[in-house]
Amino acid sequence: MTNHSSASGALTAEDLSSLRAAFEAEPRNRTALNAITKSPLKSVALNRRAVVRLNHTFSHMVPAGAATAQNSSGRCWMFAGLNTFRMAAAKNMNLEDFELSQNYTFFWDKVERSNYFLESVLATLDEPTDGRLVSWLMANPVQDGGQWDMFVNLVRKYGVVPKEVMPETESSSSSGTLNDRLNWKLREFACDLRRAHASGASADTLRSRKSKMMQDVYRIVAIHLGEPPTEFLWQWRDKDKAFHRDGVITPHDFLRNHVPVDLDAMVCLIHCPTDQTPFNRLYTIDYLGNVVGGDIVRYLNVECSVMKQAAIEQIKEERPVWFGCDVGKEFDRDLGLMDPELFDYEGIYGFGFGMNKAERLDYGQSQMTHAMVFTGVDLDDDGRPVKWRVENSWGEKSGNKGFMVMTDTWFDQYNYEVVVDRKYLPAEILAVLDTPPIHLPPWHPMGALALAP
Repeated sequence: MTNHSSASGALTAEDLSSLRAAFEAEPRNRTALNAITKSPLKSVALNRRAVVRLNHTFSHMVPAGAATAQNSSGRCWMFAGLNTFRMAAAKNMNLEDFELSQNYTFFWDKVERSNYFLESVLATLDEPTDGRLVSWLMANPVQDGGQWDMFVNLVRKYGVVPKEVMPETESSSSSGTLNDRLNWKLREFACDLRRAHASGASADTLRSRKSKMMQDVYRIVAIHLGEPPTEFLWQWRDKDKAFHRDGVITPHDFLRNHVPVDLDAMVCLIHCPTDQTPFNRLYTIDYLGNVVGGDIVRYLNVECSVMKQAAIEQIKEERPVWFGCDVGKEFDRDLGLMDPELFDYEGIYGFGFGMNKAERLDYGQSQMTHAMVFTGVDLDDDGRPVKWRVENSWGEKSGNKGFMVMTDTWFDQYNYEVVVDRKYLPAEILAVLDTPPIHLPPWHPMGALALAP
């Protein structure tokens, strides 16, 4: 091997020899090597003490139905949103359990988000194709992930329907092929619109082209997901065997009659402790949305203690809490446990893994990836949270029949967002909602979408 000067930055033969010698000088490296080359890292690093100290008993719990399953799709934010008020609907209709159609909201999200994308293309026609903004738009025109305000936009515009009215399809449960076809066509449309603009096409001509493009979008989505109902016959038998019939109603009728929820009262809080995002400020993310003319995404950045207290108060009143977190960190899917001490990586490698919450956001090590629902909290004798009960949307195989445990220390490190009723917030925090939101670029960490399947 040819030697190179270490001043150049290249690894020399001496460097490599030194690395090998340092590795072999530590006997535990050989033990770790033997273990990890044979078994998955998490299985070897699992901290038994952390596992046995956690249980599924909580001092405060919210009524919840059976676990739902988003399957091979990134609809967690949508499942979590519908799960926050499905039991209120069940109570309204005197049912043991109830599930709303996720495919219905999924259909309209695909159509609306395609329109949102094409409008973004029209708004950036003079931006360079290889510039950061257009490159960001083209990276993933339509994906499954979303945020709370995007969910609210869909419910307000289209209402909701029971799951039996628009059940799952192959593509709603496994959305990869639908997304592939849709994104290909949308990029093709973006290319056509930008080319026409460069050739001098008028704004009216471009909008006429876009209208025809949306016909193709609707066709793709309807073929994969089925067409949503404009009205349906709704009748049911409640848990006391009593029969009820509403007759033929619309999705908005069903929302108004059977889903007692005040979407206007809900506030999205985030915890983003970076230097660029001071607390007690309102933020929005440019080009993050799904419904043209709908509400923009609004994030009220607060201290973690404010998020926790509001969530606790809401749970105490038996109301679930939508939240967004980085689910892949310090998490065991089978056990359904989230705890910073769950894995002893230092015992494997001989060193730990650092960075605080702000640094992980700044350097791309963490972001919000998944939305779920808090349906319980365990408070100690002094009223402090010890752990949180989590309703997921991965079916019943994970955790305790689909319900998981999050330690409060994990909340501190990897939870980024909760949605709570404004009545649980102090006046000085509520006042921030009346201020103009500060705009953040689309690639900001808080622009990440919840989509973990």
